[in-house]
Amino acid sequence: MQHILYRQKEQFSDGVGYSWIDGLKAHAAKHVSDKMMLNAGNIFPHNTPTTKEAYYYRTIFERFFPQNSARLTVPGGASVACSTAKAVEWDASWSNNLDPSGRAALGVHVSAYDEQNKAVEPEKIIPNMGVTLGVAIQS
Repeated sequence: MQHILYRQKEQFSDGVGYSWIDGLKAHAAKHVSDKMMLNAGNIFPHNTPTTKEAYYYRTIFERFFPQNSARLTVPGGASVACSTAKAVEWDASWSNNLDPSGRAALGVHVSAYDEQNKAVEPEKIIPNMGVTLGVAIQS
């Protein structure tokens, strides 16, 4: 049971694979221009997207749910690791890396981002990471 208690926990989006998240960010970067981002406040005055990834998702959301009532169901504000804006207030250092991925929780996640939003080698975060933890599956 301890292997379950102490192993790294994943958010759903991170659990499907880090390459998916990185691929989605790259896809959004190709489809959302800098000019579009400069105009984001005019296009989306409520909960204006602050990243190209957020802008891309917002355009999809607006296509399926164009009503203002739908827009109002989605909370906005600063978020780190899919938390609410309130969590960002708890730790000032979190406001430096507002990313919805669990990897944004620096020093916690094995594949956390460094200060330039690049993945950090796990060994730099957790000493002795090279030691393999055994996992027992009970039937």
